[in-house]
Amino acid sequence: MSEITGNEKLGMGALFRNQVIRTILMSMLFLQIGIWVRNYSILLFVIEKTDSDPIAISLISVAEFAPIFLFSIIGGTFADRWRPKKTMIWCDILSAVSVFIVMLTLFFGSWKVIFFATLVSSILSQFSQPSGMKLFKLHVPAELVQMGMSMYQTLFAFFLILGPVLGTFVYQHFGILAAIAIMGVAFICSAAVLLMLPADPALTEEKQKTTLVEEMKAGFRYVWNHRALTLLGGCFAVSGLAIGLTQPLGVFLITERLGLPKEDLQWLMAAFGVGMILGGGITVAIARKVQPQVLLAIGMAASAVGFIGMGMSTTLWLTLAAQCFSGLFMPCIQIGINTMILQNTEEAFIGRVNGLLNPIFMGATVLTMSIAGWLKTHLSIVYIYETSAILLIIGIIVLLPLLKKNSGSIGLKEGL
Repeated sequence: MSEITGNEKLGMGALFRNQVIRTILMSMLFLQIGIWVRNYSILLFVIEKTDSDPIAISLISVAEFAPIFLFSIIGGTFADRWRPKKTMIWCDILSAVSVFIVMLTLFFGSWKVIFFATLVSSILSQFSQPSGMKLFKLHVPAELVQMGMSMYQTLFAFFLILGPVLGTFVYQHFGILAAIAIMGVAFICSAAVLLMLPADPALTEEKQKTTLVEEMKAGFRYVWNHRALTLLGGCFAVSGLAIGLTQPLGVFLITERLGLPKEDLQWLMAAFGVGMILGGGITVAIARKVQPQVLLAIGMAASAVGFIGMGMSTTLWLTLAAQCFSGLFMPCIQIGINTMILQNTEEAFIGRVNGLLNPIFMGATVLTMSIAGWLKTHLSIVYIYETSAILLIIGIIVLLPLLKKNSGSIGLKEGL
């Protein structure tokens, strides 16, 4: 037992001694501050300026999510062509520049330019995020990748709770111009932190000669020819369909199933965030012992159970418990996915694989989000949540070949 504990301590010590992990986590801290201040300040500003016009409010989401479809594969391909450290630094600098341009325009001209800040930073993130994945592949030892991803997701979960409070506080006490200034400073701080990353490797002559279209085609062929990535894409699609069905309907759990005012939806979100923080800590502890495909299957099974519980519950404490339970295992899904991509993809294709799989999930999510309201007018919310649970179980079935492969490899190791 003492030997296991010693290994765990060694693993955590090695994790925080790794310069790339430390630097990326610190960069993410500044980015999350900037992103959450941006999200809530712009939301509240647009609500105030338009008197809660639903079209204007929906344009915020369009500016945030549309670039994922339009630029994900392009950004991923360029991330594979360019030096990752340099790409991430320039993306943060350009985000800061765009934010300060918006601030000047707000000061002298139309308020509608505020959408530009969200659009530009969302586009640039499609280039920056896959570059961060490449840095993990290049500089982080394989045995630390899953633990590093666990820390990353724990920090992300922490901001799910702190972020809305921070963004709302900044806007209400200091106004939109101060909020935009904080965004810009946060992006600049992130770029400065990234300077501590190791130097980028030199680009190969072959990579410099190929065209963008050729590399995009090579990315499609790479995913198609690697069974683990193809199965992961299928799992992405089914999971996106499940998440999209329930994403817009949480308020009806509060108003219809529980008979409470819509404002109590905040407690549902808080329960999910608390679950994610606790789950992130637990996943850090077990990450080195569990294969990523197993983590992913566990997370999806737990989410299915959570959806069933939320759909059937008619008491607040049970609904909150089911939501917290889902949040508790959400890091398993996120960490399992990212680790599987890193483990099953060569460094030269990280950006393109990431750029191809993300739109699959987002596309499926948007598809069912767009019909969720219509389904709600024809079906009970209980049936919709149970359907989401069934879709997640189908996603686990898609992963079964990888799970069988994993159990076979364990058996071989034990036999040896």
